[in-house]
Amino acid sequence: MHVKDPCLILGDYKLPFLTNVSIESNMKTLLYILVLCLISASFESSAYGLESSKKQSTSLYQRIGGQPAIDAAVELFYKKVLADKRVNHFFEDVSMKKQRKKQKAFLAAALGGPIPYKGKDLRKAHASLDLKESDFGAIAEHLQATLEELKVDAKLIGEVMAVVATTKDAVLNRKPAK
Repeated sequence: MHVKDPCLILGDYKLPFLTNVSIESNMKTLLYILVLCLISASFESSAYGLESSKKQSTSLYQRIGGQPAIDAAVELFYKKVLADKRVNHFFEDVSMKKQRKKQKAFLAAALGGPIPYKGKDLRKAHASLDLKESDFGAIAEHLQATLEELKVDAKLIGEVMAVVATTKDAVLNRKPAK
């Protein structure tokens, strides 16, 4: 199909590209339109109380069982971590009572819980540890095994692990990938 005038079709709307302006201007226009569409969709969903928007707005924190689930997971998680010779040395001089409390607060906030995390920035908290990729992998492995042992739904485990993966560069004190 040959198009005389380049355009973008959005639903029932045909939006012509401006051929006499730069690509950057066209991209800014498209970005503006996209933002307006997202705002409009968000408004419509909340204004009409659509069921699907209610399901999507339920946080991962709520879907895994809230604070009781976080608490149980962190307790079991640290049993696994402290039994693992690959990583348990990182916790030799650490108050595990305080560590568990911080981890519970962090995970709750990271998974969409109601209380914002007020602890140290992840990069600063892990800067002196000289952690390697294998260390991060071992810790992530224990978290996944913990969630599986607690019979968390596989889809939710995938979502939790995706959130954890977003912390990798900060925990390993690396520059974020571009």
